[in-house]
Amino acid sequence: MPVNSSFKILRDVVGKRFPMSKAVLIKYKDSDGDLVTITCSAELRLAESSVDKSNNRLHIVEVNPEQEPPILEEEEIEEVKPIEIEKEKMEASEDEPECKEVEMDDWLFEFAQLFRNHVGIDPDSHIDLHEIGMELCSEALEETVTSEEAQTLFDKASSKFQEVAALAFFNWGNVHMCAARKRMPIDESGPKETMDAQLKNAYDWVREKYTLAKEKYEEALSIKPDFYEGLLALGQQQFEMAKLHWSFVLAKKSDLSKWDPAETIGLFDSAEKKMKAATEMWEKMEEQRVKESKEGKKDEVSKRKKKQQGEVGQVEVTPEEAAEQAAVMRSQIHLFWGNMLFERSQIECKLGLSGWDKNLDDAVDRFKLAGASEVDISTVLKNHCSNNNEEKAEVVMLSADVVEKGDD
Repeated sequence: MPVNSSFKILRDVVGKRFPMSKAVLIKYKDSDGDLVTITCSAELRLAESSVDKSNNRLHIVEVNPEQEPPILEEEEIEEVKPIEIEKEKMEASEDEPECKEVEMDDWLFEFAQLFRNHVGIDPDSHIDLHEIGMELCSEALEETVTSEEAQTLFDKASSKFQEVAALAFFNWGNVHMCAARKRMPIDESGPKETMDAQLKNAYDWVREKYTLAKEKYEEALSIKPDFYEGLLALGQQQFEMAKLHWSFVLAKKSDLSKWDPAETIGLFDSAEKKMKAATEMWEKMEEQRVKESKEGKKDEVSKRKKKQQGEVGQVEVTPEEAAEQAAVMRSQIHLFWGNMLFERSQIECKLGLSGWDKNLDDAVDRFKLAGASEVDISTVLKNHCSNNNEEKAEVVMLSADVVEKGDD
């Protein structure tokens, strides 16, 4: 901090350095080794003159707000004077002297709700990870900064910040995926050339959004290679891209016998490959969690989360609740995988490609593993194009909703 600073400036510096602390006491060690609280600028000058220059460390103690010493009135006046002078200069040169308030836009809150309701993520979760990372980092920056224990804390803090960065790109990718759902009306009453142009523009726009989402998901994985959520999202992106290709071909009423499906089938292959890798990654993490739960182990982050949750009246997730959450996650993976195989089977059947029946059987197996009832699965199968019902084949997009109802 600057030399000969006032107590108010010192308080401001401490507040910026430790933003999570609502109220603190600032202390120094006197020549007798006792901790003395600083309450004003005069005492700060005394502290500067009495302590050893080689050991002029201040000690910060978090306290209740009522225990924090107030800023004396004369120090308030002293600090405000230069600000008032600058303000007068500004008022003399500006037409609008009033300060403008900065308010949070409503869209920030509404966008957070959109994520929770439609994307299935919590935009505030990265804040908790950031706080945990800061706490771990601050704990290491004490007397034992060079110890082996401190390095372990640094490693854990680094891991949390790595996850924060990966989540940022993951959420960024989800924004593009949400934007791609925008409905773009096509005027079917106009000339064919006009309608074809509108279709192409809509296709290019959605494709661009999917491509941007893919870039963000890949960036998240480059930061955190074991980020299974990023792999799942990439699989979803490839799946949606394959459906986009197929929808575009159907909308143009192209001759399917002359259409090359190689790129679309390749997207399905890529989606399934990423789905498999993400599932294996998640299963390993889940096995490790179960193992640690049985052995009664709790890592440092879990302890801090429990402490933070206890302070706000929340309850730590029990092993039973964790197992239930894992079951839900496993069901969602099987459901997504089943939908992907079902859609692929539809396209392959429509094109007369071999292997569509096996993909359909595999999709049914996934639906069963997801917990869908026999009645719901039967309803979904009736919509398959192999039943030679063109109208029902168009309703394939409803299959995900039907299967999800079987899970309720």
